[in-house]
Amino acid sequence: MLKCRTAWQKLAPLVRPSSTLCRKSAKQTVLKCESSFRPMQRASMSSGPPGGSSDNLLYYLLVGGTVIGGGVYAYSTLHGDKVRYQERIAEIVSRQNKELTPTELQPIEKGEGGSEKAPETVPRPEVPPHAPYLLIGGGTASFAAARSIRARDPGARVLIVSEEAELPYMRPPLSKELWFSDDPNVNETLRFKQWNGKERSIYFQPPSFYVSPQDLPYVENGGVAVLNRKKVVHMDVRENKVRLDDGSEISYEKCLIATGGSPRNLQAIERAGEEVIKRTTLFRKIEDFKSLEKISKDVKSITIIGGGFMGSELACALGRRARESGLEVNQLFPEGGNMGKVLPEYLSNWTTDKVKTEGVNVLTDSVVKSVSYQDDKLEIKLKDGRVVKTDHIVAAVGLEPNVELAKSAGLEVDSDFGGFRVNAELQARSNIWVAGDAACFYDIRLGRRRVEHHDHAVVSGRLAGENMSGANKPYWHQSMFWSDLGPDVGYEAIGIVDSSLPTVGVFAKATAKDTPKAAAEESGTGIRSESETEAVASGASESTKTPSSPQVPQQGDDYGKGVIFYLRDNVVVGIILWNVFNRMPIARKIIKDGEEHTDLNEVAKLFNIHED
Repeated sequence: MLKCRTAWQKLAPLVRPSSTLCRKSAKQTVLKCESSFRPMQRASMSSGPPGGSSDNLLYYLLVGGTVIGGGVYAYSTLHGDKVRYQERIAEIVSRQNKELTPTELQPIEKGEGGSEKAPETVPRPEVPPHAPYLLIGGGTASFAAARSIRARDPGARVLIVSEEAELPYMRPPLSKELWFSDDPNVNETLRFKQWNGKERSIYFQPPSFYVSPQDLPYVENGGVAVLNRKKVVHMDVRENKVRLDDGSEISYEKCLIATGGSPRNLQAIERAGEEVIKRTTLFRKIEDFKSLEKISKDVKSITIIGGGFMGSELACALGRRARESGLEVNQLFPEGGNMGKVLPEYLSNWTTDKVKTEGVNVLTDSVVKSVSYQDDKLEIKLKDGRVVKTDHIVAAVGLEPNVELAKSAGLEVDSDFGGFRVNAELQARSNIWVAGDAACFYDIRLGRRRVEHHDHAVVSGRLAGENMSGANKPYWHQSMFWSDLGPDVGYEAIGIVDSSLPTVGVFAKATAKDTPKAAAEESGTGIRSESETEAVASGASESTKTPSSPQVPQQGDDYGKGVIFYLRDNVVVGIILWNVFNRMPIARKIIKDGEEHTDLNEVAKLFNIHED
């Protein structure tokens, strides 16, 4: 303290005189400036007589100390920046090393005589600890998302976690074309002829398309891997990781939930006991097709419960087989006709007659009361007293979306439609998307919906994949669905098709080309959602001749082909094209426009249903 006080007492008086002295000295120096450098005369920094050497020495010491301190500070700052830079480079190098195989990271050992020994291969984990893109569910939506991600990010590493033992495949042929195959080994090959005669596999891609889950973190250009027979049982959205049923964990950067749904069962069957349950098929997967196909050859009778898409398709498929093998096929449901919840009554009744001609014993207005197993037969008792005896039951009574992950992930489930609630971009959270049957999305034209069809799985999966890779697109596409009652009768639908809504149907006489088989032959594909054209209503309405005026159908008419409009508040919200194919873009535009139409007969002309 004494040294500091003494220094201050000596320096303080220097402020005023030194400033005056410095200004005078600087002025004289500028005026007398010469080409060679001349040291300035040291100015007296004392309030007393100039020339005090001890005062000047103290001044130089203070200035020098300041310069040295600044230099030390600058050096320490630059040194710290250098250390941080080296740490960053080391981190980048370590990331690159993770891309190398474990074999490449091992040091090369020297054997006897100095020869190099091949390094031992470190086993890779069956479950990758990390996946930049994690897709939960092995169905159509996940596959569509994987392809979309890879299209936008060619080096992406995509991991699909699937409960099934199979690679991603198409579900529609399980209740359609596979049953009409002439191949006796179709149960094993899972190859079928489409209505156009071309053969293809039920799988989207062969095994060579995928990389193994063990190799996914190490392949140079990324790829798509499928982890089979694994189920995600818990999601930690804060830590961005999931836990599988075997206890292993996978971290992710972006995640898609495409868990689909599980087929519903009847309570009467669930409480009937083991003997009934093991003689019941809940039709959904490849293994269900294989099992039912074998059963249909071994038993004498099969009863299908359910009159919707799946139930009616299976009834027609098995009914056609019954003609050859003598199999008895029954179909029962609570509605008044096949697809009674979708088709208007007159068309539902006509469809029921069509199913009967396929060899199916159809029981309408049938509500199951109880099911039991007696004398090697299943006995189905209906509420009206009727009894149906059969060897095997196929329950086709709808789908329940798989939303078990909602609880651990803190995701919202829609109370009206079921499924995970998502926004217009199919997002449930900032880095979690949902697609397919499990997504309850907002339709910008028709409101909140949940759709359980192949085309929706394709389109929503594709969009989710694009958004996961940075597209940020809203889901505006109106997906379609289709159903075939064999190769001769089929329909395509879009929007809200509910038989409780007012409908207007316009029909015409069908020709030989107005069948699913003929449509497939013309388009070259059997998956109708892949055959949609990009035509628009204005261009599609052109015709070489003026069509005759369409007529509203009458009971008893032969509904060869036509268009059914579903109305809500006088606006078309749904359309069914009955044996009318490759006109879906026109129907989509009508729904998208959302206009009121005073004469739907005129609108029906857009589809050229009277064209020969």
